[in-house]
Amino acid sequence: MDDNKKLVIVWSSGDREVALKMVFMYALNSKLNGWWDEITLIIWGPSSDLLSQDYELQEYLSRIKEAGIVVEACKACTDMSGVSDRLQQLGVDVKYIGEAFTAYIKEGRKIITF
Repeated sequence: MDDNKKLVIVWSSGDREVALKMVFMYALNSKLNGWWDEITLIIWGPSSDLLSQDYELQEYLSRIKEAGIVVEACKACTDMSGVSDRLQQLGVDVKYIGEAFTAYIKEGRKIITF
C-alpha cells in the first residue's frame, strides 16, 4: 500500500467541538468516502480525558472503529490521567506511542493534528 494514501490523525485537543466537528467528522468521512486507504487516529494528551467522560464521543468512536479506522492512545498520557483502563474498555489500543508515531513519520504517512 502506498504510504501517501495513509493518514495519521493526531487528536490532542480537549475541546469537544473540535472533536465532533473536525476530528471525528473528517476521520469518518475520509474512510467512508475512500479519501485515504488507511487511517490511524491517535488520542494524545487532553483528548483522552475528554473521551473517557463523554458518552456521545464514545458512541461516535464506535462508528469510527466499525468503519475500519485504527484507534490508538498514548499510554503515558492516559496513565497520568488515570483513564487507560477506560479507553481500553472502549476498544482503543493504549500503548506508548512515541516509537510508533516516529515510525509513521519515517514511513512517509501524512500527518494532521487537531
